[in-house]
Order: sequence, then structure tokens, then C-alpha cells
Amino acid sequence: MLEADPAPTAARAGTILGITRVLTPAHQRLARAETWLRFAIPGVLGLFLLSLAAITLTQLVALRRDVLAEAGREIDLVARLAAASLAQAPGGTGQAPGGTGLAERLAAALPAGALDHGRTLLIVGPDEVVSAALPAGPAGRRTLTDHFGEGQALSILGERAGIMRITLPGGADVLATVRRIADGRGQVAVTQGVEAATAAWWGRARTQGIVVGSVALVIICIGLAYALQADRARAVDRVCDQVRQRLDTALGRGRCGLWDWDIARGRIYWSDSMYQILGFVREREFLSFGDVNALVHPDDTDLYGLARQLAAQDAAVDHEFRIRSASGEWIWLKARAEIVQDQEDGGRHLVGIVMDVSEQRRLAESTATADMRLRDAVEAVSEAFVLWDAQNNLVLCNSKFRRLHALTPEEAQPGRRYDAIMGRAALPQVRREFPNPDLADSGARIFEAELADGRWLQISERRTKDGGYVSVGTDITTLKRHQERLVESERQLIATVADLKRSRRTLELQTQQLADLAERYLDQKAQAESANRSKSEFLANMSHELRTPLNAVLGFAEVMQDEVFGPLGSEKYREYCRDIRSSGHYLLSVIDDILDMSRIEARRVTLAKQPVPVAEALERALKLIAEPARAKGLTLSVEMNAEAVVLADERALHQILVNLLQNAVKFTPEAGRVAVRIRRAISAIHIYVEDSGIGIPKAVLPKLGAPFEQVESNFARSFKGSGLGLAIARSLADMHGGGLRIRSEEGTGTIVLVRLPQARRDAAGTTVVDLVAGQAA
Repeated sequence: MLEADPAPTAARAGTILGITRVLTPAHQRLARAETWLRFAIPGVLGLFLLSLAAITLTQLVALRRDVLAEAGREIDLVARLAAASLAQAPGGTGQAPGGTGLAERLAAALPAGALDHGRTLLIVGPDEVVSAALPAGPAGRRTLTDHFGEGQALSILGERAGIMRITLPGGADVLATVRRIADGRGQVAVTQGVEAATAAWWGRARTQGIVVGSVALVIICIGLAYALQADRARAVDRVCDQVRQRLDTALGRGRCGLWDWDIARGRIYWSDSMYQILGFVREREFLSFGDVNALVHPDDTDLYGLARQLAAQDAAVDHEFRIRSASGEWIWLKARAEIVQDQEDGGRHLVGIVMDVSEQRRLAESTATADMRLRDAVEAVSEAFVLWDAQNNLVLCNSKFRRLHALTPEEAQPGRRYDAIMGRAALPQVRREFPNPDLADSGARIFEAELADGRWLQISERRTKDGGYVSVGTDITTLKRHQERLVESERQLIATVADLKRSRRTLELQTQQLADLAERYLDQKAQAESANRSKSEFLANMSHELRTPLNAVLGFAEVMQDEVFGPLGSEKYREYCRDIRSSGHYLLSVIDDILDMSRIEARRVTLAKQPVPVAEALERALKLIAEPARAKGLTLSVEMNAEAVVLADERALHQILVNLLQNAVKFTPEAGRVAVRIRRAISAIHIYVEDSGIGIPKAVLPKLGAPFEQVESNFARSFKGSGLGLAIARSLADMHGGGLRIRSEEGTGTIVLVRLPQARRDAAGTTVVDLVAGQAA
């Protein structure tokens, strides 16, 4: 109902803040066409004036033309009568000079008035000389050509020219015609001045001009009056709109709304600010009584009952009620209105202002809630609390205060004076008082009092900002007892401090001893590191020295086994040569491992990193363990990845893979399984070496990868090896910026993961270096 689209401004033209303009249907239609009429009426009036002027001018021109035509017909008739009269007269046109007798006879023959209105009649003889003229003209022989002028068609053509409008040599504008007299006795010429012929027409034209001018003046005055009235109406409308806009702005800014309740018609007008307060959109100018009553909270007011009350008597309204907004929220409004009698229709209107008091309501509720919480908080505190105002009237106190002074709730009612309350109070007996002189000047004081029952109170009294007085009494009995215990504890603390001083001297002596031990530890650590470096150098040197004679032993054993210089004789010798070669190769591998480990520990290994395809490196490593795996009947499965490229030293990568694969083959029983998988990670390559061997105990896993660490103990070893394979593989993986991890379960198998940095390629196929574990990959 109230949520429809807003009506246009024209829909509100019928009211000004609820005051209805009484308009008939015809007036309403004219009001709707008012904008068009403002421009149409002046145009219609102007068009009418132009049309009237054009019609009048046309009529005058036609009338002048008719007047001239009638004058031409009349002079033609006069010329014909004169020619006929002269033709019947005895004699001819050539009489005595001046033709006086002929002219007299002709004047007597013509009807009366034939020569009026400025007409002139000329009698021309056969010799083309004017013999007579009516009325009489100046004397002298003049021809018709002299009279009409040279080159006139009338002078040349004569009767054949008919009636013509010519200009005489004197400049006179005349109508002229020429008629021949029968028997060749001459001609008759009749002229009439155009000005004389149109004299009556000019009088009529002046009369019509005056009439048309008067009508035009009246119409122009009417148009000006209409324009002035229209401008005044527009100005009044603008003023009304400005008044309404300013009033709506003031009402909206003050969160107020204007109500105009037409009690007789049962309709209510709301200002725009009222719609704004409730969040509705104006659909029509007036609301029905039922629409508004449906929005009002039923518990607050009844508009039907209020309407009956107002109809019975003139009563002002000052009431607060709730009304539902567009969002469904109840808004508190305060209405102040009174009955106004309408002067036009005599109806009764309830007109007034409605103010949004929701904030005041919420503030009052918040204040009441805060006051209740304050009272509860004051009641909940463990101290005796009392507050007096500037007139020494009680504002607030709690039960502890009443209990301290033996007051009942009726005696300690808020608003009672200090004298009346404390006169009934039982003041406690104070044994001792310790005032605080520092607060005496500020009107506040804090003192401690010991009561008769042995309790201690700390009483704090001070002035409030409004001139009131607040007093708080705190039970400090526990605090006093605690102070006594603190005094005792202080004496014990002094004794303890003395003991601590003695202990401090003992600790300083022990600290000196610990410093000496730390210094000796650093010396021994330096010696151990030096010994470790010496060991590594010794192993490197010894390994090098052992390889030289060992190469000779292996060479001679191979020569003897191959019987290069002849048969050995006994088969045992060949068996011994095989054992010598096998043991020599094993010893050589151990020496190589020791040498590699010593170089790694001495940090003398330099890696030449370059992109290396993992698949190619893995194929070379698999060739070295293929024969031992085949001899043990192992199942070897490999998952290659042709796109896996690592940034590594090719020799070091080969050594890592060979060590891991040899360990997998060595510790996997016959008919077991060894699997190798290659996986690509975000910035690394993962190489998995999995076997189904004997597995590794969990207690041994943390030590694997350290030099010379093996799964089996030295006293129960069933597999050969130096124990350096995993240590070398882990060290080399760490040097590449990767790592090595081991997962194993005893009796099930082992999985070794080697993580190496990946060398990726860009869109152009160029190898790009990644960063793995803080090193250039």
C-alpha cells in the first residue's frame, strides 16, 4: 500500500501540506493542460490578431478595387451618354472657340451628378483639338495628346483602349476613357481623379482600422493580463513549493512529521518527512484512516476511539505511541496536535506535529538500565557506599552502609536529608583515626578507624563535581592482619638475605671453577678437531699409499688366474687367485669409500653442477648392479621420467645412485624386489629406491648416514661393507642442496628418498636455474 512508486510532482499539485484545492472536473482537466495553455493562449491570441489584420486588409483592398471598378464604369457610362448626346445635336463639335454653346447643351443633356466626384469631360474635334471641357478648363488650343501626355495608349488607341488608369503630365493619377462621336464628328474623353474616386473608401478604411485597432488593443490587454496572472500563479506555486520544501526540510532535519487528520472524511495527510521517518514511499497524497490505524501499535492507542473522542469535544492531543516502519521495526512517536476548524467546508481537522522519540526512549531505557546496574553494582561491592547531593540529600546507599549504621531501608530513603538520616543512625565507636594531611586542602580525606569489635575500616570521603559528597568505607581487617604478617615476613627476609649473601659468595667461587672448566673444554675441543683433521688427512694419505701395492696385487693375481705364463698346476692355486682378486677388489672399494669420505669431511670435494637427465644417470647405475641382482634372482622395476632433469655433478649423482642400489641389492634376500621411482616436485626431483630386504630397526635409523655406521653389529655381521655408502650418498645430496631420508620397517623393507634440485627449462628451451635449500640449483 505505502510501498508503491512515488507519485509525480503533478500528483501533489492539488494540495499544499494537506490543504485541498476545490476543483471541478473541467478545472482539473484545465489544470492538467495548464502548462500547454500557458504557451498556447498567447499564440492563439497573436494568430487571431494576425488573421484579423489580414482579413481586414484583404477586404479593404478588394473594396478599393471595387470602388475603382465602379468609378470606371460610371465614367464609361458618362462618356457613352455624352457621345450619344453630341451625335444627336445639330451641327458638330467644331463651333466657336471654347465651344461654349455645345458645352452648355451637353451639360443640360447629362443627368445630374454625372460630373461630380472630380470628373472632367473633354470634347475633342476631328482635328484632335479639345474644343470644350466640363467643367471649364484653362483657355488655349490643346490637343488630347497634350492633355494625356505623350506615349499614352489612350491617346493612341482611343476608344479601343477602354477604361485606363493613367498619370497626367501634371502628376495626377486618374481614370480615363475615350468614346467616338458618330459620323466622325470627334471624340469625348472623360477623366476622374483616383483620389476623388476613393475618398469614400478612405473614410471607411479609417473606420475599420479604428475598430480593428480597438479590438487588437483589447485582445493585447487581455493577453498581457493573462500572462501577468499566469506568471503570478507560477510565482505563487514556486513560493508554495519553496515553503513546502523548506518546511519538509526543517521537519526532516528535526525528525518530525506533519499530520493533518480530516476527521469528517476519514483521511490523513502526511508530510514527506513523515514518510522519510518511517521509510515508506508516497503513493498518493492522502492516506485512509484504516491504513494508518493498521500501522499503529494496538497497545498504545486506538484511532477509532480517539476519533470518537475528538468528534464529541474539542481536545488537544499529547500522546506517545508506536508505529511500524517499512522495515517492520516499531518506532516511538510523540504527537502534539489540536482541533482546527476548516473555514471553507466547516470540517474539523486534527493538525499537529509528530516527533520521532525513539532515541529518547532508548536513552531513557538505557538510563534506567544503567541506573539499575549502578544500584546493583553498588549493592554488590563489599564496601559501605553512600552518595549525597549538593543539598545534603541522600542519593544512593547500599545495604553495607545501612548495616554499619543500623538503618532500615525506610529510614535511608533517597531524597531524605543528611540530618534526618544520621540522626537515627548508630555511629560506630572509633578507637583510632589516622587522617591523611595531604588531601585536607582538596576537601577529601582518607582515614582508618578501628571499630569496637576489632575490625578495621578505611573510610574515603571526597566531593563530587556537582558539589555532592561520596563516602566509601572498606573493611581492611584482612589487610591489617596481612600487614602484620608482612612485618614478620620482613624480619625473616632480612635473615634470608644474609643467608643469600653467604650463598652468593659460594656461587661466585663455583662460577670461577666453571669458567676454568669451560676454558679447558675449549682447548680439548680444539685438540679433538685438530685430531679429526689429522685423521682425515691420515686416511686420505694411507688410502693412497694402500692403493699402489694393491693395484700390483690385483694385477699379478689376474695374471696368475689367467695363466699368462703357463699353467699353475693345481686347481687350488686358481681358486686362491680368484679369492685374492675378490678380496683385493673389495679392499679397493673400501679404500675408495674411505678416500671419498675423507675428502668430503675435509671439504676438498668440488662439484661441477650441470643439467643431468636422471633417466640416463639411472641407466648407467643399473648396469653396475644388474649382474649381482640377476645372480640373486631379484625383481628389478624402474619407473623412468624422461623430463626429470637435475642440476648436479654427474659423477656425484652416479655415486649416489650406485651406493643406494648396491645397498638395496646387498640387503635384499634372494627372489626379493628392488624398485626405483622418479617423481617431479615443485622445484625438486625425488628419487625413491625401495627394496624388500631385511629392514632396519627403529633404534638404528637415527644413526644411519653417519660414517662407518651399519645395521649389524661388529660381532654379528653377515654382510660385507665399510658402512660409508649411505654416509657418502647423504653428504653428496646435502652438498647439492638436497637431502636424503630413510623409512624402514624391520623384516619388511626399506625406502630411501633422495631429493635433488630440479633444472627446469623455459619456453625457448633454455635451462633455467631454480633455488633449492638456499643454493643455486
